[in-house]
Amino acid sequence: MHSDYQLIDSGAGRKLERFGDFTLARPCAQAIWPQQLDASVWQSATASFEREGRQNRWSGRENLPASWSIKVDELTFKLSPTDFGHLGIFPEQRRQWRWITETACACRRENPLEVLNLFAYSGGATLAAALADAKVCHLDASKGMVRWARENAAISGLETAPVRWIIEDVNVFLDRELKRGRRYDAIILDPPTYGHGRNEEVYKLESELLRTLEKCWALLSDDPAFLLLSSHTPYCTPAVLENLLRCTNPGRSYDLLESGEMLLEGEQALPLPSGTYARLRF
Repeated sequence: MHSDYQLIDSGAGRKLERFGDFTLARPCAQAIWPQQLDASVWQSATASFEREGRQNRWSGRENLPASWSIKVDELTFKLSPTDFGHLGIFPEQRRQWRWITETACACRRENPLEVLNLFAYSGGATLAAALADAKVCHLDASKGMVRWARENAAISGLETAPVRWIIEDVNVFLDRELKRGRRYDAIILDPPTYGHGRNEEVYKLESELLRTLEKCWALLSDDPAFLLLSSHTPYCTPAVLENLLRCTNPGRSYDLLESGEMLLEGEQALPLPSGTYARLRF
């Protein structure tokens, strides 16, 4: 499938990536091996981002537009350089987006699947589910990110897809849905290591994730389709994510549980681990 994203090279604590017409060099702590390409390739990057202590700094930011769009498979994303070095997309999730679409299509029923996407960021998983005609509840605590996700839906041709756009703290929302008796056929979540809710609620993965997962299990319908948990937290290895799912609902069958690393990939670059996942089909 077509993608305007490509990992060009990595190493020496950096990664070099192509996003459409622009190449960016940014920090990458896990890339502890040597860079494979000549220094001149890295020096030709459109822009680069550095973290020095508590200081974040772009070099060549003036060479980038305020925003631009790229296509990843069937989805289109608006990108924009932020002060934290992010662009509004995590391309290592590409294989998860494909899996969501394929799994949701395979689980089609008389009524559309009801999918809940938590910590939904710029909407990649939401749009992947919408491609399969699912009804999606997209939740993020950031008003700006929800607005960004809605833009991505529009430029992906999914502006009229049945998506509920919710700005709320995750656990506050889950408690409310449980009281309402709401149920979902599939749940997707990519919790942060540390984050804030809409009203400055603090979310710490190590103390909150178990509680969140327990509520997710309680929200699943009697005939669920899938649950997908991913993480960018270093200590959340694939085995850790599997254990979290098993321990929060020990009575479930886990025959169709699989896990692994999410990778940034390019045609000639070494695959770059950038997070982990555990996903369960029912």
